[in-house]
Amino acid sequence: MQNRRKFLAQATMAVAATGIANNTVKAADAANGKFIHHVYFWLNNPSSTADRDKLVEGLRTLVKIKDIQMSHIGVPADTNRDVIDRSYAVSWLLVFGNKAAQDRYQVDPVHLDFVKNYSHLWKKVVVYDSVDA
Repeated sequence: MQNRRKFLAQATMAVAATGIANNTVKAADAANGKFIHHVYFWLNNPSSTADRDKLVEGLRTLVKIKDIQMSHIGVPADTNRDVIDRSYAVSWLLVFGNKAAQDRYQVDPVHLDFVKNYSHLWKKVVVYDSVDA
C-alpha cells in the first residue's frame, strides 16, 4: 500500500510538472507569437477560370519558401450568411513561426518573382495579418 501511495504521489507531481512546463511553453509561444498571414485576391477577370488557375499555380510556387510552416490555397466556400464575403477569387493562408519569419518571406526571391510574374492577374489584394492574442 505504501508503494502505491508513493507511486500516486510521484505521478501527481509529474502531471503537475508537465502542466507547468506546458504553460511555460505556451507563454514562450505567445511571446514569440505565431504569425498568420491571410491574403485575399480579386481577379481582373473574375469569371476567368484560367486566370484563377494561373494564380493558384503561382501560389503553389511559394510553398518552397522555408519560413512557411503551413499554407492553404482556397476559393470561396458555398456558404451564404450575412457575415460572409464571397467576393474574392482566391485566398492564401500562411502560418509563420513569428513576425521575423514573415518579414523574410516578404523579401524572399521566390515571393518577389511571384509578385512580378502573377500580379497582372489581380485587381485587388487584401491582407489580414494576426498574431496570438
